Amino acid sequence: METRCVDVAVIGGGAAGLMCAQVAGARGLRVLVLEGANRVGKKILMSGGGRCNFTNTGTGPENFLSANPHFCKSALARYTPWHFLELVERHRIAWHEKELGQLFCDESSKLIVRMLLDECARAGVRIETQCAIARVEAADDGTFAIESRLGRTVATKLVVASGGLSIPSMGASGFGHALARQFGHALQPTRAGLVPLTLGGRHLEHLQDLSGVSLPVAATCNGRTFRNAMLLTHRGVSGPAILQISSYWQPGDALRLDLLPEHDALVLLQRWQRERPAAELRTLLAEALPKRFAQRLCEHWLDSRPMRRYTPAELRAMAETLCAWPLVASGTEGYRTAEVTLGGVDTGEVSSSSFESRRVPGLHFVGEVLDVTGWLGGYNFQWAWASGYAAGQAL
Repeated sequence: METRCVDVAVIGGGAAGLMCAQVAGARGLRVLVLEGANRVGKKILMSGGGRCNFTNTGTGPENFLSANPHFCKSALARYTPWHFLELVERHRIAWHEKELGQLFCDESSKLIVRMLLDECARAGVRIETQCAIARVEAADDGTFAIESRLGRTVATKLVVASGGLSIPSMGASGFGHALARQFGHALQPTRAGLVPLTLGGRHLEHLQDLSGVSLPVAATCNGRTFRNAMLLTHRGVSGPAILQISSYWQPGDALRLDLLPEHDALVLLQRWQRERPAAELRTLLAEALPKRFAQRLCEHWLDSRPMRRYTPAELRAMAETLCAWPLVASGTEGYRTAEVTLGGVDTGEVSSSSFESRRVPGLHFVGEVLDVTGWLGGYNFQWAWASGYAAGQAL
């Protein structure tokens, strides 16, 4: 069986792996990227509707979830969205800001993958796809032996950039987590993040046939609030506001929605009562909410009558329902549709500056495999770039 020797072996050809590889290669190291799928950068290609939300200009530590919220600070400070934007512009990729600091390609996410591949090629990085790893072992001399279809690869440094568990159809697996355990690392519990929520019982019964209806909401759970669109689906709820809050929700947690985030609900109801006393609540709500959704609210959660017939106490109670509507989620759609994996390799056993294991010298973890998860909107890509860059510089 053939044996090859490299300075750095990177397991995973996603955003973090390719960034780490090209940075290490540019420093003169012999780098080999091993990707199990038939092509690199699959998540990059499908992100942002094919236009890749490649970073967010507002990225800060507060946009990430981790058992150690301080871990991400060093890497994010050393490689900012502006550094990545400089790379994008150097490759003459046209981009635009959509909303809330989210930067997208004007044309195609394929350009971001091509940019990374070009940088890797310039740095002499070798990339092998369809290269599942059969076994990884640490040798007595501190090197790592990796067995794959290429045969045996001996690497001085090993970078685990194999991602999390989300979207298994794109090649995601628990390989990186298993490898971490093999080398004695602890893991924070994993679960699906940035994922649609499912409904059951009364909510599913009354909302299921409204699939496709969208409305702006402010979703609140465990002290966090996200204001954006909610989309009703045939199994539950999705849309940016729901995906964001899903990372903070767990079964049994209270989830409330402000259905009129652009209004003070009580002030609006009082104005309607004063200016349009003969109009029914359902008619007026249909002017502020999607008509079918407003009607369903009045059928099952609110008592619709002419506005003149409500007492002040009843108006206050209705306002409370509208600005803090309790949505009882039964679960999530799981890793199948989740954009990210919460939890992962415990950062307490990894250097925040070099991303090297504190247990096994020469072993590094970058990207989503770590217990660092960003919000929706380009933050997870920025974490991939920043952690990959930091590790690449330290190798």
